[in-house]
Amino acid sequence: KAVDAGNRNVLVTERGVSFGYNNLVTDFRALPIMRAFGYPVIFDATHSVQMPGGKVTGGDRRMAPVLARAAVAAGCDGIFLEAHPNPDRAKSDAANQLPLRAIKPLLETLREIHEVVS
Repeated sequence: KAVDAGNRNVLVTERGVSFGYNNLVTDFRALPIMRAFGYPVIFDATHSVQMPGGKVTGGDRRMAPVLARAAVAAGCDGIFLEAHPNPDRAKSDAANQLPLRAIKPLLETLREIHEVVS
């Protein structure tokens, strides 16, 4: 719709898909498929670890860096991460957010992976 309206400034995002067991699952084959559309692909690492269901959506933030590394190795163009100084106290998506102190070392690792696969 955005392209049909004349907007060429488009990013497409992989965020995982619901596949039973109250987990979002990422199929990394989607990244090169999405890139074939001709737009940059952004991987949402923290949304992808959500566990929908119940009154509050759960998640497993420990897996966000793992998925981010896999996405960069698979050729995504960018990573989206939610971070908070104290993730357990975040008002939204607390179970998925990474501690702010973990972001710089993760980004350094992601840059190294990107340099190897590019």
